[in-house]
Amino acid sequence: MPADRQNGGMTRFRLILTLAAALLTLAPAPSHARIVERGRFIDVENHRGGNVIQMVQLRERLARSGKTVRIRGYCRSACTILTTLPNACLGGKARIGFHAPRIPNTRIIPPLVDEIMGTFYRGGIRDRWFAGWNRSLDMQVISAQEYVRLDPQTRICPGQGQRQGSLAQPPSGREDPADRRTA
Repeated sequence: MPADRQNGGMTRFRLILTLAAALLTLAPAPSHARIVERGRFIDVENHRGGNVIQMVQLRERLARSGKTVRIRGYCRSACTILTTLPNACLGGKARIGFHAPRIPNTRIIPPLVDEIMGTFYRGGIRDRWFAGWNRSLDMQVISAQEYVRLDPQTRICPGQGQRQGSLAQPPSGREDPADRRTA
């Protein structure tokens, strides 16, 4: 590939990142998410997502951690880009939710942010993302097992039994209506 074409691709990617950062700077931090270090593990529990650029930065830190990242409970929105970390696995009862990125507190889908997210997906997950999940304001929720079926490079965490009071439910025992919808 010619150098000017490669540079154009990098320039476009940088433009996408800059635009996405500007559009999503005001995204609130997820209020119920827990990211907890437990020895050789980092557990990402009940994560509702948030700012895509901040999640890309978190992904880079988790990849460099040298620890196994266990995604447990629910993982929605921007959190889903963590599922393809080379050091990540999904809890057996995890529920993964996808929807179009949007400007906080609006129904506006910003341009190019879905492309950033899509670069982190593989296989059938990537196919479904670009076939419509990336434009849907409705949450598309799948189980960890369905995720692995669609992306066989992803794995279920070994010996991943759930504690009393499953992490698959949002805090305070209330079911999130978005989690009832399946893809």
